[in-house]
Amino acid sequence: MLNYSFFAPHQIVFGWGRRAELGTLAAQRGRRALLVSGSRTLERSGVIDPMESQLRTAGLDVLRFSTASREPEVRDVDQLTAEFRSLEPTVADVVIAVGGGSTIDLAKAAAALATNRQGDSVVDFLEGVGCGLQITQPPLTLIAVPTTAGTGAEATKNAVISSNNDTAESGLDGAPAVPYKKSLRSELMVPRLVLVDPELSVSVPPDVTAFTGMDAITQLIESYISRRAAPIPQGLCLHGLKLAIPALPTAVQDGSSRVAREAMAHAALLSGMALANSGLGFAHGVAAALGVTCRVPHGLACAVMLPAALQLNLPVRTRELADLERLFDPEVGIDPVAANAFVDRIESLCESLNIPARLRDIGVKHDQLAALVPGSRGNSMSGNPRDVSDQKLVEILEAMW
Repeated sequence: MLNYSFFAPHQIVFGWGRRAELGTLAAQRGRRALLVSGSRTLERSGVIDPMESQLRTAGLDVLRFSTASREPEVRDVDQLTAEFRSLEPTVADVVIAVGGGSTIDLAKAAAALATNRQGDSVVDFLEGVGCGLQITQPPLTLIAVPTTAGTGAEATKNAVISSNNDTAESGLDGAPAVPYKKSLRSELMVPRLVLVDPELSVSVPPDVTAFTGMDAITQLIESYISRRAAPIPQGLCLHGLKLAIPALPTAVQDGSSRVAREAMAHAALLSGMALANSGLGFAHGVAAALGVTCRVPHGLACAVMLPAALQLNLPVRTRELADLERLFDPEVGIDPVAANAFVDRIESLCESLNIPARLRDIGVKHDQLAALVPGSRGNSMSGNPRDVSDQKLVEILEAMW
């Protein structure tokens, strides 16, 4: 019996060069723009200044906020939230996040906490580590403008926030805090507008293109086979994978390819909508732990773990994986043959992108493996179609090391 809900951004504007419409679109939603941008590279690329000019020409007051390029941590969110709150924001304020998933998640979190003032820190709202506070008031209006094609953060209802031993508070009895990567989550946090201009991703370096692209592919696959999978997001996954798997190698080899960049930007957007509704799985669960424990970039961690996730789930998702292979080879044969062929296809894709197969090759030390087990038990792992015991997880990690 079907029983599901579906959430998506209120409006999506997609197309090459359509960032030129930002001023008009923002003016329809507010009078003051809080423009949050990512790394210094983005600032130097000449992307942000024209956007600010557009906003001012459209009649908006503009305040700019530059963020770190790393994945957002507790202190980053708390700092930006404090800056937003000090402005005494109103419904006439529009937060515009221009950057990769880290920038969008940071802006998304601060926009939510600017209007939800209970608690001392974003930690109080985070799943699994906070004190259970919820986002109950609508956040400041958020416009997401992604500049990479991967995380799908522009279309999700959560913001992923990290902490580590340098920033986390101590545990009970002064014990060192355990690093974590957790979500601030609410249906109210889905962006009001997503403006996807694939041209913004042309300058993304090949390695970042590969890592973020594999993040999108992993999200599409894990959402499709999730234990919470539903018809609408599964349809998005099928379309996204048909775009992304052939396009990613081209985007890596020729970053100026309009066809490849458009395909990857579209696939990333679809992956965000899919995961927001169906969840993820094993690869993302372990990737979260690899990020906080070993500082492995998120997309790379997903790419390394994806083949293992497929092998793990193959016995319980044979038909679904066979369906994915038939996107590319309709005559492949019976389900078991087709499902194994899809696993081989993904392994070949990773190899073509020079994705390491061993954890040691991405900087993971053997004595860190044990710490990855509890760190993998987040919301992402709960969507995996097959239960994974601690012992099984250790076996997989040992085999991959």
